[in-house]
Amino acid sequence: MNLMVTHAAVDCFQKVWGYRQGEFIRIYVRYSGGAEDAFAFGIMKDDPQNLAISYVDGGITFFMEEKDAWYLSDRNLTIDCRHDEIVFDRG
Repeated sequence: MNLMVTHAAVDCFQKVWGYRQGEFIRIYVRYSGGAEDAFAFGIMKDDPQNLAISYVDGGITFFMEEKDAWYLSDRNLTIDCRHDEIVFDRG
């Protein structure tokens, strides 16, 4: 289980979302509805409490807590930016 954030995504987080060096960005699992997969990823500024995985780029720390790591289920998560939209690839 690994977390990776592409340079394009870091750039988007900085320029569009306004995230700055030294901030901690939590990737969490949220209920999204009754589709084929009823869960999705969310993003918020937060301080790590029970860190499972992290990735640092541009001075920003992206992380997931242990309580959300179940959703990866031994998969890797890549966060990217395509057409000015943040996308999650759970491959």
